[in-house]
Amino acid sequence: MKKLILVRHAKSDWSNPSRSDIDRPLNDRGKRDAPVMAKRLLEKKIKIDSFISSPAKRAARTARYFAKAFGFKKNTIDYKEKLYLAEPEGFFSVIEKLDDTHDTVALFSHNYGITDFANQLTNTRIDNIPTCGVFTVSADCTSWKEFATAKKEFLFFDYPKLVQ
Repeated sequence: MKKLILVRHAKSDWSNPSRSDIDRPLNDRGKRDAPVMAKRLLEKKIKIDSFISSPAKRAARTARYFAKAFGFKKNTIDYKEKLYLAEPEGFFSVIEKLDDTHDTVALFSHNYGITDFANQLTNTRIDNIPTCGVFTVSADCTSWKEFATAKKEFLFFDYPKLVQ
């Protein structure tokens, strides 16, 4: 059994219009939401084996908040270009190359691709994964190479403004 945790980056800063998209950092709300959402995920008692992120600053920073909450060092996050503004095929491409010794992996990426990808995994449909939203599925497989075709089950969806 494999678990995939999809996390959309936290709210980003648009105050500098000359800044390139990949270099946009988190804004104050993003810096508040990311540790809160990391703590909420930690409270679900899921052991994460690997953190993989888009190299965009906002995604990388979000991943670092989550990795820190789970006791990982920031230099253990794996950055994949294919997750930057990825379409569903990009997610599948990254996932099929994951280390099979990792049973639970957290991927940090962007909309609209992350929502489109999440909606392809199970019969659970969502309109939008909001910033710092977390969407999790399990897959009935022993190898990540089998993930795309494996039977999957929706586990949970959480986001900062969801009342708990």
